[in-house]
Parts: sequence; structure tokens; C-alpha cells
Amino acid sequence: MSVIENNSSKLQQEIEKMKQLRAEYDTKQVKYCTFSKDPSKPIPGMTCEESVNLDALTKYLKHLEDKYAEIKQVMSKKYVPAQRKADLDEAMVVILKQRDVAENLNKELQFRHERLQIISYALTSWVKSDMSCSFQDFMKQIQKTKDLHVTGDHGIVEKLCEDDPGKTKEAEILLHYVERFNELISLGDYEKAACFAAKSPRRIFHSIGTVDKFKAIGKIKGKPFPLLLFFEAIFSTSHAHRRPINAEVTLEGIKCALSEKRLDLVINWVTQERLTFSEEAGDVICDYGEHHTYYKAKCLALAQTIYSECGLHNKALLCLCQQGQIHGAMNYIQQLKNFTADDLMQLIKLCPHTELIQCLTRERNGKPPFLSFGLVILHLFSLDMKKVGIKLLQEIDKDAIEHLMINDPFCSLEKWQEVADICLHNGFGRLSNDIMSILRSQAGVTEISEEDDTVNLMQHVFW
Repeated sequence: MSVIENNSSKLQQEIEKMKQLRAEYDTKQVKYCTFSKDPSKPIPGMTCEESVNLDALTKYLKHLEDKYAEIKQVMSKKYVPAQRKADLDEAMVVILKQRDVAENLNKELQFRHERLQIISYALTSWVKSDMSCSFQDFMKQIQKTKDLHVTGDHGIVEKLCEDDPGKTKEAEILLHYVERFNELISLGDYEKAACFAAKSPRRIFHSIGTVDKFKAIGKIKGKPFPLLLFFEAIFSTSHAHRRPINAEVTLEGIKCALSEKRLDLVINWVTQERLTFSEEAGDVICDYGEHHTYYKAKCLALAQTIYSECGLHNKALLCLCQQGQIHGAMNYIQQLKNFTADDLMQLIKLCPHTELIQCLTRERNGKPPFLSFGLVILHLFSLDMKKVGIKLLQEIDKDAIEHLMINDPFCSLEKWQEVADICLHNGFGRLSNDIMSILRSQAGVTEISEEDDTVNLMQHVFW
């Protein structure tokens, strides 16, 4: 019994000690342990025996604390908040504005430097001469020499400007940028080369020559496409410059992004107006939408924005109709008021939607329709678009056709007779009879058969 009691007292002491250590641990960890786990589950990475061993648990805790500190250090070095990028973009805009101010100041100082040099040269020459004329007259002669130099001759002012420090320094800076850019390309550091080219002075690398240089690199397995890195860099900084990227480079950038299936980049560039819009750019985006039907709606919306900015209103209107925005297209026509009947007929040919044709041939707010229903039917059948014409004829009744005929200022009665013949030959006998009865009911209208050649159509003019 004494042996058992001794063992029991030892076990009780160990239990109390473990309780005390656990209480101390919980007190230390409560400030950053925001969640708890089920204590009945085993600890990941430890066996059941190690889970109840105090030394093993202490060692494992030390391992986890070291790992946490390492991850925290890596996170602080490798990642920065997204707001940091926005702050840097704002700072870059401010710095570029300061650069522009400095450039303007530099030009003003260069002008003063040149003027002082001319005056100094004139004064020295005047003192060395016989001073037969006044200094003011001598200055006028120097000014004439300067004007001759501007027109292309080489004179005194050219010599005065030979030691212009501003031009020499600017040439040195540009030369340094070219050398550094070529060095980065040769080292294979294409990401840095792209960023370096985007921030170049006077945008010397924002040219098609730089595009060809990145094209020559091609794709590198396991690394981002260097050409796409270049376009991302120059377009991300283009809003900070006074002029956007030119149309030729813009077109190459859009082609590159779409070839890499990065429509998201093109959307960002277009919506933030970082490009120079052109008809070719809109056509490329439309063509991408035709081949990738899932993105067709987005591509049409982008192309519409580009065409509208370029003043290509016919193509912008077509994009609206292809998106199904028929009422938006009608408002667009109403606002611009410069679409001809031929333009609208071409629109119907490219986008033969029944709803579109009905809106174009229907009165709007008491105003006459944009097109004649009868002329549209004749146009469709002449273009071998018989199915579209038949669908329109199926959806019209006698009252509607009578209203169209009476209020149609464009289609002559002879043309309506041609429409009636088309209806008769395509199985719409009742509609053909309705059109003919409406024609007969018009005052002064007489049906002329094709076999009657004796009728003089101009007879009424001479009575």
C-alpha cells in the first residue's frame, strides 16, 4: 500500500505540474491564437506518443514559432500592399509633371543663354570694329544674321550655339539610356528592359523599332512573353504623358495581347484611354470576337467605343445592332442625323435583324420612318435575302400595310406594285391582293397591264 501511495503522489505531482505549464502557455498565446482546434484530434506531424510528451511538444512548438517568424519575414520582403502600387503611380505622375516643368524652364534658360551670347558677341565685335555705326544698328545686323541662320544658312549664331551645355547634356542622357537598354536586352533581363523603355526620356523607345526588337526575342519557355511585358509597361505609363502611344504601336500592342488571350488587358487600355484609337484597332478586336464567341459581346462594345472616337459612325452603329441594342441604335441615328438611306440599307445587309428593319421602317414620335418598307422588301429580294423578306411579310397584316403605304413618302406606287408581285410569287396571295386593292383605292390610280403598250403615261400632262 505504501508503494502504491508513493506512486499515486508522484503521478499527482506530475499532473499538477502539467496543468501549471499548460495554464502558463495559454496565457502567453491568448493574444495571437484567434481560433481553437478540437483537442481530441491528433496534432499534425506528431505521433500519439509525441503528443503527450512534454519535451516533444516543447520542441515542436519551437519549430512552429521559427517557421511563423520566417514566413512573416518573407511576407514583409516579398509582398507589398496593393495601395503601395497606387501610391507609386500617383508619385510617378507628380514626378513626370515636375519633369515637364523643368523642361520648360530649361528651354527658357537656353533661350536666355543664347540671347546673352549674341549680345556678348555683338558687343565684342562692335568694340573691335571702328564703331562707325551705333550699337543698336550693329545689333540689328546680328539679328538679320540670326534670321538667315533660321532659314538654313550657316552664320554667326550657329557658332554661338556650338557650346550650348543643355544640348550636350541631353545628348549624353539619351546615349546613356540607349546603352543601358541594350545592356539589359543582352543580359536577358527583359522585364527591367521593358520598364526602362517605358520611362525613357522623350519616349525614344516608344516606337515600332523597339517593338521589332522585342519581337525578335520571341517567347521563352517558363517566362512571361517579353513583347507583352513591353506593351504592359508603356501603356501603364502612357496616361502620365502629354500624348498617348501612337496608332501603329497601339495596333501592335492590341494584336500581341489578343494573341496571348489577354482581352482583360485590352479592356483596361481602352477604357482608361491609354491608346490612340484607329479603325484598324477596332477591326482587330471585332475579328477576335468573331473567332471567340464567348467574348463577342465585350469585343463589340470595345470596338464600338473605338469607332465612335474615330468618327466611324457606320461601324459603331453596326456594333450596336450586333449587340442587340436596337433601341440604342435608333437613338444613335437620331442624335447624329447624318446617316443616308444607302448607309441604312448597307446596315440591314450586314445585320438583317427583323426588329432592326421594323424600327427603321416605323414612325418614331410622329416623325417619318428612316426607310421605306416597300423599298426595303425590294432591296432584300434583290440581294438574295429572300428568307428575311419573307419573315417580314409574315409578320404584317392589311391594316399595317395600308398605314405604311399611305404614310410612305419614299416608295412610289409602281414600286408597291412590284412588292405585290413579289408577295404573289412567294405564296402571300392575300397580302398581294390587299396591296393591289389599296393601290386601286387611291384617287387617280389606274392599273396598267404589262401587255398594254398603247397607253401614254404622259398623256395627262398635255391636256
